[in-house]
Amino acid sequence: MGLNLEQKQAVVSEIAAQIGKAQSVIVAEYRGLDVGAVTDLRSKARKSGLYLRVLKNTLARRAVKGTPFEKLSEQMVGPLIYGISQDLVAGAKVLSAFAKDNEKFVIRGGAMPNLLMSVKDVKALAALPSRDELLAKLVGTMQAPIVKLVRTMNEVPGKFVRTLAAVRDAKPA
Repeated sequence: MGLNLEQKQAVVSEIAAQIGKAQSVIVAEYRGLDVGAVTDLRSKARKSGLYLRVLKNTLARRAVKGTPFEKLSEQMVGPLIYGISQDLVAGAKVLSAFAKDNEKFVIRGGAMPNLLMSVKDVKALAALPSRDELLAKLVGTMQAPIVKLVRTMNEVPGKFVRTLAAVRDAKPA
């Protein structure tokens, strides 16, 4: 049973709203996957903040029309699942990891605002560290000089105490 006009308009407006907030959109072919695998993919996507949706390509083309993701229309062929993510790397990571485990799940491409991505580009994006990893590295880098300063400042009285202990041990009782 197909959707009526109002339902189609609602779907297009919902997808357009998601795309308006998105940093990346990745399309993948899911032909041949069983329900359990798709359910597993949806739960992983939910945990990482990835909006995952199976759409008719005509509705998806209407949703991306006039947006920075309009170039993606060229890749909308066949049964596709759309991964729309506000985090640039998270969507690519989830879908690439799932594609490694399931050979029937094939990434077809993706897009960032005003940039069309090939399958190779999506895999390269998935190899990048996530935002949380980058923030942790930044904090560690910023913290390192302070830690070294504290260790150096602590070494002066420590060395003094060790010298006094050596002098004490060197004198006869």
